[in-house]
Amino acid sequence: MRRRYTAPLAALALALPALFLSAADASAVPADKSQVLSSWTQTSASSYDAWSAARQNQAAWSAYAFDWSTDYCTTSPDNPFGFPFKNACARHDFGYRNYKAAGTFEADKSRLDSAFYADLKRVCASYSGASRSACDATAWTYYQAVSAFGNSAAVDGAAVA
Repeated sequence: MRRRYTAPLAALALALPALFLSAADASAVPADKSQVLSSWTQTSASSYDAWSAARQNQAAWSAYAFDWSTDYCTTSPDNPFGFPFKNACARHDFGYRNYKAAGTFEADKSRLDSAFYADLKRVCASYSGASRSACDATAWTYYQAVSAFGNSAAVDGAAVA
């Protein structure tokens, strides 16, 4: 009789710590994670600045378990024609990766793409004349590409627009 209960009890004893650790891990993520994520993915310069400051100090945000990984502008140049789009692409990746993980990507994609375009236009604002026109045109092209293809099967693998 004793053997019949030993194996199930041993399995239960091994499973309980894993169950409690999983529950602890889930509750360890701060409740305001979605609000912080939203505040860092708006179209405003202050939103970009807050995200950039957090990116420089990722350790301070480790409890939130954000995905900071990036491939920058995926297969497009990070600095096309010398225009520094790399950081705008990094924030766009941040938004895509974290909203996909949260399961709300479809609802937020349009805003993420708009924030990306706003970031690119802020880069272009530092130029004038023909350089500004070229930068604006390149920014528009990048924005159109992510709007159309940012959730395509080609992008959903290792890279996200």
